[in-house]
Amino acid sequence: MNISYIILVPLIPLVVFLLLGIFNQKIKPAVSGYVGVFGLLASASLSLYAAYHYFFISGKVDGTYQTFTEKSIWMNFTDALHIDMGILIDPISMMMLVVVSIVSLMVHIYSRGYMKGDNGYTKFFAFLSLFTFSMYGLVLATNLFQIYIFWELVGVSSYLLIGYYYTKTSAIAAAKKAFIVTRFADFGFLIGILIIGFYTGTFDFETLNNPEGSAILNWAATSFMGLSVITWALILIFIGGAGKSAMFPFHIWLPDAMEGPTPVSALIHAATMVVAGIFLVARLFPMFYFVEDGFALNIVAYVGAFSALFAAIIAITQTDIKRVLAFSTMSQLGYMMLALGVSGYDGQEGVGYMASMFHLFTHAMFKALLFLGAGSVIHAVHSNYLKDMGGLRKYMPITNFTFLIAAIAIAGIPPFAGFWSKDEILVAAYEHNKLIYYVGVFVAGLTAFYIFRIYFGIFWGKEKTYNHTPKESPLSMTFPLMVLAFLSITAGFIPFSEFVTADKNGFDAHLNYSLAAIATAVGLIGIIMAWVFYKKENSLSDKYAKAFGPFYKWASDKFYFDEIYMFVTKKILFKRVSGPIAKFDNKYVDGTMVGIGNKTVWASEKIKGIQSGKVQDYAFAFIAGVVVIALVSIYLLTS
Repeated sequence: MNISYIILVPLIPLVVFLLLGIFNQKIKPAVSGYVGVFGLLASASLSLYAAYHYFFISGKVDGTYQTFTEKSIWMNFTDALHIDMGILIDPISMMMLVVVSIVSLMVHIYSRGYMKGDNGYTKFFAFLSLFTFSMYGLVLATNLFQIYIFWELVGVSSYLLIGYYYTKTSAIAAAKKAFIVTRFADFGFLIGILIIGFYTGTFDFETLNNPEGSAILNWAATSFMGLSVITWALILIFIGGAGKSAMFPFHIWLPDAMEGPTPVSALIHAATMVVAGIFLVARLFPMFYFVEDGFALNIVAYVGAFSALFAAIIAITQTDIKRVLAFSTMSQLGYMMLALGVSGYDGQEGVGYMASMFHLFTHAMFKALLFLGAGSVIHAVHSNYLKDMGGLRKYMPITNFTFLIAAIAIAGIPPFAGFWSKDEILVAAYEHNKLIYYVGVFVAGLTAFYIFRIYFGIFWGKEKTYNHTPKESPLSMTFPLMVLAFLSITAGFIPFSEFVTADKNGFDAHLNYSLAAIATAVGLIGIIMAWVFYKKENSLSDKYAKAFGPFYKWASDKFYFDEIYMFVTKKILFKRVSGPIAKFDNKYVDGTMVGIGNKTVWASEKIKGIQSGKVQDYAFAFIAGVVVIALVSIYLLTS
């Protein structure tokens, strides 16, 4: 299979970024929007063509999907250890190309209407193109160091877009928070990469993921604190993925990241950047699975399950619709992580891996739709809060209908897309870990409840008194909603298990009717409860909030994790650790150097008269020196 043309997929948005960035002041806003959209349309077209060619024409040999690479050495460390730059094509990289392309294209089109009239219109499209280039580079990476380079570029792009409204203090704080929190996680990722490079002598994915290769087997005898070195490296790499995918305890940056424009939330924090951590674990899945009976994979499973439950509970209590969707994203990412954690490798044993990638695919469509739908509502009422919304269905029929489709999809109701992928996750959990399965079912009910809570609160309920009459968004915004709504209905019918599996051999996935019926029933119960509580304005929600007492308050305040982090950083790290170190540095380290400098100045002041520039002074010193030498010589000769 010829894959050389795929390099154009990331290069096109890079060229668009440079063009819009360099000529920011010269390009008219309307033109920059079209440049951004058509640039992404070109990349998306190439991605879809490549995916079709790979999955249906030339990607499979003897029933197994092949891996194709084109790369060249960028930096040499030793004869064996080097960093390559290139592209790697396999089922998950092709799947991610499709996801990034579709969502990014829809966001670019949507942004033409949403950002119209903004002073930084051209700059915004430049930042979107930079992010898309970075994400393409990440999913096509051939080795750990290449993925790390684009991993950090994605972080920079996220920082720029979250802090796009740079005159807002809250946006600046959110951008810095996201950047700093993910840097701590990325430090673990970097250490893991260095450990792998040191012990295996390679960063290459193909070599590392070979279950029978020496890169894995040679590590078995090397251990630290009861675990093999490779297990520690994988745990550290997972920490990096947990930070990017907002897993507990690195989740605190994601809700604040909603300070960026809503299209940014849809692109970065719903469908692409936050799934980078899921993609990373999937990319190294053979290593996670085969080393020490999957010890690191068990950590992935339990962290994912806890994150899913923890975020879903918080989402129920939030009143800012974008923050509800942010915690929903964290919960669904937890679903994807736990699916990887309970997966096998061969054939149908790998249903968890397949289900995780399937849910990543379907979730990208309906969660982007939810965010863009929320943006359409915010655009109409100029508020993020449920208290300022109600009865909008008659003013915004397209937004209402498409948002409802996305809500049904994420609630896991058949035949919408979320039902099929979530069902496969629950099947994998049931077969491997009953506790995680029960958590998954409970989270399914919570998901249906909180998503229909905001649906009924926005489009039904009591109509609010608006300063102006709300109206439907323009076609540039509603067209992406309709496209994503169509995909939220149909994406679940893709026979995903034939295309994306752990061992690259397709298998037939069958619906488990009993487990599907349980999950669907739980989802319907969640929807019915939301109907009772929120379809019409009543006091039920307030009564139950009071009934839960302090627990509701804790959940509403996100269990005070922001406060805990601030206490640890300010009161412990800054005051108790950094403060004394700074004082020692100022008093002793700086003091010593300042003292040496002051004494040097003092000494120079005392002796600078020797170089006065006066001839008579030099003559006096010369004669005095001769006399002293003569007297000393006479004394020595006569003694």
